Amino acid sequence: MTGPPDLRTAEGDLVVRLAGFGELLRDAGLRTGPDRTIDGVAALGCIDIGDLDQMRDALRAVYVCRREEVGVFDAAFDIYWARPDAAIRAGAIPQRSRPLPLDPAKARSWLARLGLPESEVPRELSTTPRVASSSGYSAEELLRERDFGDLTWEETQQVRRLLRQAPWRLAERRTRRWQPGRRGPVELRRTMRRAARTGGDAVALARARRRIRRRPLVIICDVSGSMERYSRALLVFAHAIARRERVDTFVFSTRLSRITHLLRRRDIDEALADTAERVHDIGGGTRIGESLRTFNRRYARRVLGHGAVVLIISDGWDRGDAATLEREMSRLARSCHRLIWLNPLLGSDVYAPEARGMATALPYCDDFLAAHNVDALDELGRRLAELPRRRARG
Repeated sequence: MTGPPDLRTAEGDLVVRLAGFGELLRDAGLRTGPDRTIDGVAALGCIDIGDLDQMRDALRAVYVCRREEVGVFDAAFDIYWARPDAAIRAGAIPQRSRPLPLDPAKARSWLARLGLPESEVPRELSTTPRVASSSGYSAEELLRERDFGDLTWEETQQVRRLLRQAPWRLAERRTRRWQPGRRGPVELRRTMRRAARTGGDAVALARARRRIRRRPLVIICDVSGSMERYSRALLVFAHAIARRERVDTFVFSTRLSRITHLLRRRDIDEALADTAERVHDIGGGTRIGESLRTFNRRYARRVLGHGAVVLIISDGWDRGDAATLEREMSRLARSCHRLIWLNPLLGSDVYAPEARGMATALPYCDDFLAAHNVDALDELGRRLAELPRRRARG
């Protein structure tokens, strides 16, 4: 495409063009799909498609669900539909409250596909934050303290690497099974078998000890609209743990979905892409109580055995019934070894757990921790490694 697209074409061509626009929006972080392409064709049939302002308003009504997405949409619209001299040719698309550049490779690809002259990649894509030598902090140390919601694209890739390299290790538990050991109670059966080899004399006593196993971990992550700045990084965290530990992972917005099998993929990008494709309510509303009720009824008996630790990752904003949330939190707290709530907003100095959902759930949590940056997740890792073997809940 070397000029402004001619929309006065057959409907089939228009569908192809809108599908390409949806692909650009998806790369920029917005939710798209065939249903929205169909709605977009219908919306354009109700306006003068020769007027770019009318076209922008019609497509914005189809693709934009929240106020924070308006900047993303407008920038993508200018790149895809406007004339070359009016387009944003650097490939940087603002997202949420601050600019978030596209992946440099994708930015160059779009420039080529749209016939726009290739420009230099913005400096923030290829450089890490510069730190004065007198500060005593390295770039990596500063990156560990950066809020996930404020990361540039390249910083996000570096954070992924840090999360994958983190030495996660869950606390151990004693099982009911026994295994040979140097100390412990005498194992009579094995002692008698040994004695049979020496004419019936018990020359040595065989002893046994309890087997030691890691505690299973269950992660229940909020992927609603209010968690959009954090949910992707936190799913990378869940993927990093799942590569080393026994983890069952669930996500929820208006309903609960199990994604344990998706996060078993070695490639994190493929895992996240499959999750976005199969979990249809990502970025929607939040119903924590109803989602926990589904978990307690369908999955708790299967995944909460053997002293499991449960991590709920959410900001606590809830549209559901508070009584349902309280009842399901109480049931979940009784079923697991330890219940830990991770709230990304807790990293703010001015945050207070006053939201109805958070205030309702908090009394049933053993730990209430932040999850807004790498340092906070490292602290969680240390807490998981030091969990007491016995359950102590008042």
